[in-house]
Amino acid sequence: MRCLLSAYLLPLILHSCTGADWCYKVCDSHCKGPDRWSDVNADCGKNRQSPINIVTKKTKLDERLTPFKFSGYQEVFDSTMKNNGHTVQVSIPIKATVSGGNLEDTYKAVQFHLHWGVNGGPGSEHTIDGEQYPMELHIVHMKQRYNRLEDALNDPSGIAVLGFFYEESSSSNRKYDLFTHALRNVQNANGNTTLRKISLNQLILSEGNMTNYYRYEGSLTTPGCTEAVVWTVFENPIPLNSEQIRAFSTLKFKNGDSMMGTFRPVQPRNGRVVYRSSGAAIFSSVVLLLTSIITAFGLSHLN
Repeated sequence: MRCLLSAYLLPLILHSCTGADWCYKVCDSHCKGPDRWSDVNADCGKNRQSPINIVTKKTKLDERLTPFKFSGYQEVFDSTMKNNGHTVQVSIPIKATVSGGNLEDTYKAVQFHLHWGVNGGPGSEHTIDGEQYPMELHIVHMKQRYNRLEDALNDPSGIAVLGFFYEESSSSNRKYDLFTHALRNVQNANGNTTLRKISLNQLILSEGNMTNYYRYEGSLTTPGCTEAVVWTVFENPIPLNSEQIRAFSTLKFKNGDSMMGTFRPVQPRNGRVVYRSSGAAIFSSVVLLLTSIITAFGLSHLN
């Protein structure tokens, strides 16, 4: 179920300023909120920033957006989960790559992290037709040829991020049990723990069609906002129940405030084209059309 992007969110978000250069909130002089991130790094004020609102009727079909080829995504691994003061992040210690989908190279996975709202409220970074999901997962990759993320960031297409939405479900997603339980061990900023027996497939292949997605050129969504990212945003959300979603809001920022509202507001598209794969956006329209036809046909037989 999608959560509408709501104006009530801002007053509910607790302040999280700690002396860091940037933060997610409307802050005092000790740190700068999203509207002042360009003071922290000038790139945050450039014209190819992320996230964006994806307007489905303005997307352009691109037949080159074929299914991806994943390698190593099925491999189970142990890794370090860390509360870095802004989100929860997990490093990827295995060789896991993605190619295809009109990516110009093979990209290797580096880490994944999440963005969320207030106790299950709107919290995704990207929005679809102005609607915001409760959470969003980012799996960060860099071109396989690079050994350092810093080098990849100097390449206009050096980073590929796969973005996945979450939606609230009435039932628990058992594949996330170990992940959400591990959050208890990283409540405080800079806390870390070992996350055991997890795979990338386990996170993303629980539901939905992996061939329906959107593509555009953008940036990192935190300072320094480097414009070096090929974004892929998948259409089908991953289900979690309310308890699993709310577990992320129990984490804390560096100053002890609850870690809530960890998303950057959408940025101007500035003329960029958002492309869609052949299955994206139009599938729901086709289903709606068929439903309308069937309904109308049924009503005609009742008259």
